[in-house]
Amino acid sequence: MKKSIGAKTIVYPTPVFIIGTYDENGKPNAMNVAWGGISCSSPPCVSISVREATYTHGNILDKKAFTVNIPSESHIKEADYFGIASGKNEDKFAATGLTPVKSELVDAPYIKEFPLILECKLVNTTELGLHTHFTGEIIDVKVDENLLDNENPDIEQIKPFLYDPSSRSYYGIGKHLEKAFSLGKDINK
Repeated sequence: MKKSIGAKTIVYPTPVFIIGTYDENGKPNAMNVAWGGISCSSPPCVSISVREATYTHGNILDKKAFTVNIPSESHIKEADYFGIASGKNEDKFAATGLTPVKSELVDAPYIKEFPLILECKLVNTTELGLHTHFTGEIIDVKVDENLLDNENPDIEQIKPFLYDPSSRSYYGIGKHLEKAFSLGKDINK
């Protein structure tokens, strides 16, 4: 039997996306965003939801670009800090010692030390109550070369982590279970 717990922001898995932007003066900023995911296959797009009160919100609207940086477990402390501190008041890169790299494709920085980067140009903005839903077309994906497996990112080497909104905690990824789009083929046979 299931118990109703009401309308809440709970879905699994919830990503840990670090959004890279520049402000109007070209200062790099990074923000931890959990509300997001792939939103279109062709063209490839990712969407994130950001509160208007954040520094990142204004930066995205101003520059029409952002990066999605996927941290590995080894940078969990820095990723958490990016969600605690405000770029209005602090230089998050100086505080963490991480390195902003200017994208050659979009007007946003990415984080050198993070293994997987999506460079995005803003293609759609939708107001959704407390949050603005930003959709970015993925112009390029960058991956540390040593973390590729047959030209694709290797999730077990990248070691991304997830956010659990119900407990407000981070979790590592689990073990490989089965290949997608093959396991269920024999159900109707």
